Amino acid sequence: MSIARFRLQSAATSKGRDPMRILLLTQFYPPIIGGEERHVRNLGAALVERGHEVSVATLWHPGASEREADGDVRVHRLRGTIQRASALFTEPQRRHAPPFPDPELVISLKRVLAKERPEVVHAHNWLLHSFLPLKRFFGARFVVTLHDYSLVCATKNFMHEGEPCSGPGLMKCLGCAERHYGAIKGSVTTLAIRSAGLFERRAVDKFVAVSRAVASFNRLDQGRAPFEVIPNFVPDDIGVLSSDIDPCLSQLPCESYILFVGDLSRLKGVDVLVKAYARLEHAPPLVLIGRECPDTPKDLPPNVHVFRSWPHTAVMHAWSRSLFGVAPSVWPEPCATVVMEAMSLAKPVVVTDIGGMPDLVAHGETGLLVPPGDVGALADAMKTLLIDPEMRRRMAAASLDTVEKLKAKSVVSRIERVYQDVVSGRPLLKGATNAPPRCASSLPTGELP
Repeated sequence: MSIARFRLQSAATSKGRDPMRILLLTQFYPPIIGGEERHVRNLGAALVERGHEVSVATLWHPGASEREADGDVRVHRLRGTIQRASALFTEPQRRHAPPFPDPELVISLKRVLAKERPEVVHAHNWLLHSFLPLKRFFGARFVVTLHDYSLVCATKNFMHEGEPCSGPGLMKCLGCAERHYGAIKGSVTTLAIRSAGLFERRAVDKFVAVSRAVASFNRLDQGRAPFEVIPNFVPDDIGVLSSDIDPCLSQLPCESYILFVGDLSRLKGVDVLVKAYARLEHAPPLVLIGRECPDTPKDLPPNVHVFRSWPHTAVMHAWSRSLFGVAPSVWPEPCATVVMEAMSLAKPVVVTDIGGMPDLVAHGETGLLVPPGDVGALADAMKTLLIDPEMRRRMAAASLDTVEKLKAKSVVSRIERVYQDVVSGRPLLKGATNAPPRCASSLPTGELP
């Protein structure tokens, strides 16, 4: 053990925390970037700071090393049988784990488990299915964070024919998955999800849902599986900007602007946003930063600037120069990290009243909520913030207060407590019936009572 690690573990013990060995399972990990990937990386770093030994098992991608160190976090990149079938995936860098045990991943995970000897395995997506056959042989307690609706939805987004889904049904799910993946892949995925669901609920020691919507839509509150609602988090120093100025920042408009960050897709509401923006008169520029998608709008109104796949440090600088943010998702987005990042730099946000958004944004206090897909309501909300600088200043101050409760120092201790509970065998919270208050800033424990 390194001297640095020994000091961290000693510090943890002195604060009443027993150091644990924790293995994080995630299908993607930086340099592949997304909200979930940043969350897992930030979680690993925060757990190390609190004195724990942390390793990560993730999928290998072309050009990556099979083993590397990310600070004090050991990263194992695993090759899977399904990942070798490149024709199954539209993006070479994002070859997803299947919703069933992958033989090669099971063997690779077995080696990692034997080497790392974790007390807790914490999974974050479908890579969990390749761990389930190994759980009984290694004795590690199993925690699963649900960042989406993958416990019940083959497409993970809980959308059906362009609208939020009313709930799963075999024929409905088969048709939806076939349209999303193709006939064979869609059928296999749907049947795998349905057959694995009951076993998964029994094998998991505790579920963590990142919002009330995720808990409800995955039907955690209708069963006996122990669960807790704990939001994603941002690093404690999220509001401290890098001193390195990325050259791409020179492309930003000189004047203040409205900012959207995320996939430039229909599900993220980009088409609704550009239509709403076109209704504004004498508006400042609209800046879109994100990953281009097959349904990215091609015809844009004047004064719309599109920048693709910027580094995260540059995105944070872009937030600091903006007037306010917009996150107009039409799907029930589970827990938008990008909203927390905007709030950490004192930016009000206009978001849709769907999914986990109401857990993050209090209407009229830290931002404005609008119905998903409503072009007129979105345009009116943006206009309201544009013409009322005093409202923006008031929301900016409230945003800073709220985001304090969404930083690592507040959230990681709750995740750590979940680990301690499952390892110690203390009684766990069962499925609940009553929802907590709407705003995450008012959730003292993150539990559904």
